[in-house]
Amino acid sequence: MRRHLKLSIEEGVEQAIEGLDLTETRRCYRDQSEFVVLDRFLTQPVVDQLLREVDVLTPDVNRNYVPGHKKGGSVGFYSILSQAPAILSLYRSPALLMFLSRLVDAPLMLCPEDDPHSCALYYYTQPGDHIGFHYDTSYYKGKRYTVLIGLIERSEHCRLVARVRKHGETEEIREARIPMDPGTVVLFNGDKLWHAVTPLGKDEERIILTLQYVTNQEMGPLNRAFSNLKDAFAYFGPAALLRWNPAKGKG
Repeated sequence: MRRHLKLSIEEGVEQAIEGLDLTETRRCYRDQSEFVVLDRFLTQPVVDQLLREVDVLTPDVNRNYVPGHKKGGSVGFYSILSQAPAILSLYRSPALLMFLSRLVDAPLMLCPEDDPHSCALYYYTQPGDHIGFHYDTSYYKGKRYTVLIGLIERSEHCRLVARVRKHGETEEIREARIPMDPGTVVLFNGDKLWHAVTPLGKDEERIILTLQYVTNQEMGPLNRAFSNLKDAFAYFGPAALLRWNPAKGKG
């Protein structure tokens, strides 16, 4: 069953890649300082598989609030690892990893499995849920790339806002408000994109899948401690402070 599911996800990714002009996509990515939007990259049948697991994971949502910066819900990698084989297959997809590596022109790797942020879900489900402007800073000894995938976008107010540097004869900075329709993918270098999510309105809902890839899986002890504390208090709760046990996770 899981082998068939993995093939189904992999085939969906391969079909999505085949429909792209890689040369043009790379040009757009470079011209926008390592940022690109792929509208409805994943087809609805692939999105539907992911959405079924969103429902399964909803009881694991950790609500978090950082005054002056963010409010919302999150589900981390540990829950996805044990309960969401389709999402996990997408994160680990060889076709996706190869495509992203070609796009950013660097050999990308999965994050270590004790990183709760490597593959996660963001739930914007209550009025006012938002994230203030920030970078997805890499605490690894290398670059960190963020992939955002729209799953549910039932909002007129809650939008990804990105300050995009566009290269040309002169450098231009513009603020883009990006609707994350189901299947839409946003890729960027976490250290380069200043971005935020505007507040959710009443009776609205927005759910995003985030995938993280790195060029070096090593992280210094001080950076590891800071990263774990940030994940615990701003995203996934105290469980993020506990290193994942591979034997237990696969049991």
